[in-house]
Amino acid sequence: MNPITVILFIVGYFALLMLIAHFTSKGATNDAFFIGANKSPWYLVAFGMIGASLSGVTFISVPGWVGASQFSYMQMVMGYFLGYTVIALVLMPLYYRLNLTSIYTYLEERFGYYSYKTGAGFFLLSRTIGAAFRLFLVAQVLQYLVFDQWEVPFFVTVMLTILLIWLYTFKGGIKTIVWTDTLQTLFMLIAVGVSIYFIGAEMNLGLSGLINEVKYSYYSQVFFFDDWNDKKHFVKQFFSGAFLAIVMTGLDQDMMQKNLSCANIKDGQKNMFSFSIVLIFVNFVFLALGALLFVYANKNGIEIPAKTDNLFPAIATQHLNTFAGIFFILGLVAAAYSSADSALTALTTSVCVDFLAIKNKEESLRMKLRKKVHVMMSVILFVVILLFDIINNDSVISSLFKAAGYTYGPLLGLYAFGLILKRKVRDNLVPIICLLAPVICYFLNIYSKELFNGYQFGFELLILNGGLTFLGLLAISYFSTIKNS
Repeated sequence: MNPITVILFIVGYFALLMLIAHFTSKGATNDAFFIGANKSPWYLVAFGMIGASLSGVTFISVPGWVGASQFSYMQMVMGYFLGYTVIALVLMPLYYRLNLTSIYTYLEERFGYYSYKTGAGFFLLSRTIGAAFRLFLVAQVLQYLVFDQWEVPFFVTVMLTILLIWLYTFKGGIKTIVWTDTLQTLFMLIAVGVSIYFIGAEMNLGLSGLINEVKYSYYSQVFFFDDWNDKKHFVKQFFSGAFLAIVMTGLDQDMMQKNLSCANIKDGQKNMFSFSIVLIFVNFVFLALGALLFVYANKNGIEIPAKTDNLFPAIATQHLNTFAGIFFILGLVAAAYSSADSALTALTTSVCVDFLAIKNKEESLRMKLRKKVHVMMSVILFVVILLFDIINNDSVISSLFKAAGYTYGPLLGLYAFGLILKRKVRDNLVPIICLLAPVICYFLNIYSKELFNGYQFGFELLILNGGLTFLGLLAISYFSTIKNS
């Protein structure tokens, strides 16, 4: 694919994003930046959250994951729906009732200062890792398709990637992102549809033929019940999916910030339920694309890359119609940026609200402080992505969920304890508990075969981590007549 063509389409795409940012950021205040001034249409939030939830990781890694895991990922997706139901019925009413800008201020009210800072700190760590993984992925693909041919260093590619996000989010924040994410989700879904269409054209298959190819292929098995020690076992994946949805959406400032930008709780719940239903279908389409990619490669003698994350990029840009390659690039950029832009805004919000107490500053200083933090978080993402380039040697989606299992676990334990039990905790000991739980999980994971008769942890490691945090909090708790929020 001609690098000039790729660059021209990307420039055109970002010109469109900048145009949207120009109109949506007019008169934007800090309130608009943080929660969209509570005026975001729920249906736009719901549609945009599809792209933010899936991201470039899903766009690349889920189709490539099919080769090793078949359609087992759908078991997790089914669990997601349970998790989103808990968010809509339990967490969102709490956040709206307390009128939160940062969801972690709940922890200060419920437990105290140290619990609040611990929760916010784990979010910063978790979301920085997640956003950096996603941007790392898209930067790698752009480097491979375009910038390697021009001998541009990888760090320059990463710098440009982050700079573009900063340019269209620095003023409008969430107010802008609600609209840009809608566009980016649309581009991502179009890219998947175009790819499936051209694979069908190359194989002389219509829609029914493509469905049969997927249905009768080796890759289409969804449910796994046979081996309890298998990481793909239904029970493990279903409940892991439910808890992953709760922590990576309901306990995540990035995702909840968009929900809290809706006018009221009813609109927020409409957004959450409609988003969760559509997400099931969209994930199934991604897995179907993955099966078709492997079938197409096998029938045409195309070597499967050792790193299957590269299968979709290779086929879309080297073996299909030129338009398929162009839409692949646009879809990848849209998918990655729809997640990363809101992550940068959420990280900025958390630092400003949770650590710098921006609401207590003079009005004249708030805007300057927020802009400085926005730049600082951009630089941090840049550094973390370069570190990933040095150390990453695993499937990106697998690495992302492993990281989430360690960093989101303490948040799960904190919120579960706060919502379920009417007990106070010794607040100054909470950081120790939240640091010990992931460390214990790490060693249990390493030695699980020896300790548990061959058992291997999958993504349910998150549940274990949250459970250990819960037990630790119980050990440092005492009875109180506190009213549970």
